[in-house]
Amino acid sequence: MSQQKPPLQNRVDPWGVLHAVQARGTLMGNRGILHDDQNRIVRHWAGKAWLSCVLNPPFEQKRSPFSQGTYSELFFLDEATAFAAGHRPCRSCQRGRYDAFKAGWAAAHAASNPSADAPTWLPIAAIDAVLHAERIGPDRRKRTHPSALAGLPDGTFYAAEGEAWLVWRGQSLRWTFDGYQRADAPPAGDEVAVLTPPSIVTLLRSGFRPSVHPTANLYN
Repeated sequence: MSQQKPPLQNRVDPWGVLHAVQARGTLMGNRGILHDDQNRIVRHWAGKAWLSCVLNPPFEQKRSPFSQGTYSELFFLDEATAFAAGHRPCRSCQRGRYDAFKAGWAAAHAASNPSADAPTWLPIAAIDAVLHAERIGPDRRKRTHPSALAGLPDGTFYAAEGEAWLVWRGQSLRWTFDGYQRADAPPAGDEVAVLTPPSIVTLLRSGFRPSVHPTANLYN
């Protein structure tokens, strides 16, 4: 009897950290080539374009994860998790979602900072640069952003006592690799450490809604 191969270190949590667990999630992602010829993670990103992709892109049906010379496949529970980690939709396999994200980004940021100089269109490289600055701190670790819990829009993640919590439909749901759980969130105090980059929080506040794992809707 053949033994099951151990999982690759490519499951992403809301901090953007890579783990080796069996749960696959509902989205794939890409930060460039992160693995070596032994399928070990040797870097945590290779460029500022961090993407979220459909699980099985039609043009890559025959790929094996961590093939040599190609990008390292990452996996997310859902789009809200990918946003918290600092990823945005891929243009190639999620063109409709990519277009909606880019248009929503421009509109939301123009509305939040009205001026004659506010751009109505940005090249995606400029958006990627903003996201990279918001997700990675000077120590090359996840950057969090303080904010009052009250008023955070649906789809936002925050951290409390070492766990990640999703704001969704008036409540906080605890994140796991397998889905969301209803639990008593720790007292938040005046502010929380927000994991979702501020520019994406601005987008969510404008009404843009991320897709979430089905378990998020079991408690409403």
